Amino acid sequence: MNGSLRIGLAGLGTVGIEVAGRLLHGAVPGVTLTAVCARDRARDRGLDLSVVRWVDHPVELAAAGDVDLVVELIGGTGDPAAALIDSALVAGKSVVTANKALLAERAMQLAVVSEASGASLAYEAAVAGGIPVIKTLREALAGNKINRISGILNGTCNFILSQMESDGVSFEAALKDAQKFGFAEAEPDLDISGMDAAQKLALLAGLAFGVQPDVSQISVTGIEAITDQDISFADEFNSVIRLIAIAGETPDGLVQCVAPMLVERTHALAQVKNELNAVALEASPVGQLFLQGPGAGGGATASAVLSDIADLAQGFGRPVFGADALNMQAAKAADLPPQAWYLRLALADEPGSMASVTQVLAESGVSIEEVVQRSRNAGDTYLPVVFITHKVDVAHLRAALSSLAQQDTIRNQVLALPVFEA
Repeated sequence: MNGSLRIGLAGLGTVGIEVAGRLLHGAVPGVTLTAVCARDRARDRGLDLSVVRWVDHPVELAAAGDVDLVVELIGGTGDPAAALIDSALVAGKSVVTANKALLAERAMQLAVVSEASGASLAYEAAVAGGIPVIKTLREALAGNKINRISGILNGTCNFILSQMESDGVSFEAALKDAQKFGFAEAEPDLDISGMDAAQKLALLAGLAFGVQPDVSQISVTGIEAITDQDISFADEFNSVIRLIAIAGETPDGLVQCVAPMLVERTHALAQVKNELNAVALEASPVGQLFLQGPGAGGGATASAVLSDIADLAQGFGRPVFGADALNMQAAKAADLPPQAWYLRLALADEPGSMASVTQVLAESGVSIEEVVQRSRNAGDTYLPVVFITHKVDVAHLRAALSSLAQQDTIRNQVLALPVFEA
């Protein structure tokens, strides 16, 4: 392009100040930071911003004559982030954002506006932090057919599960550590419920399979019910527990699922620990690819933002989801294919209780591959028991769980986790 690409940046939090600093120090050739906006102009951010123009409201960047490209790092699904992105795209200015929640909620609307105006909407930083999975799908795998995506897309959950595994601590203790080290928010519900990973998966599925991103079509289970007992049981099966996101095509439609799963210890995803993220891609003809790296944090997210800026500075804008948005259809939702399951229950320590459970499973079409029962401690009236099933249709498993819920010999709800299949 001729001249310098002029950047307007909204949001000077951890990521924003990292992006601003690197732009001011020439990290991206042919790019100049010209205008910024943040709530508190007087705050000391450890960076001299006197050389750039301040605006009072983010939306002003969309109409500014000295801004060619808008970087939105405010966050949130409402205004001012939404108004800024809308206004910039309508004005024909490309946008770089890390706002996964807003994109997941309004993906198709924004894609249509982007294509109508000819402005690009880039979002590498919204999905997997510093891992270049969007670029990989959109560029490196162009011409490939994506068959399946699986991965660890939430660093908070991965940190918690890793801590429970390595230190033998409870979920609550691991969560407190995550908050102490800055890997979890004070209100971590979006993370531990699995919704953060689901929002990211929706965007990946839209790009990989050419379908409308729709979080409501994703089966989502969080990690709140995982106990140190489950971590110990998983170890007995030479496995670990990870929050896994999966999207893949089947004869019945598109599977989209986020859930804690048993992952065999030898699998690459089992080696991903602490706050790291990872994405495994299966494509034809290239085969399998595995990407791993930091999924959050100022440096990692800034890296992804700067990558998008560099692409747009070179004129490498592309359709938001790699296809004409007006022709993208809603995905036909499908259940997970037949697979093994981990079932953990608290069973009454009395004659016939085990037989009643195995009978229910058999009548529902669920066969058992392995059983582990913990020994009785003094005073225990219920014993933890874990079943690993053979591969079973999800419909049969649901029927079994429904019947087990009626059993007087079982205390509390049965925990059911898929066994991840590579």
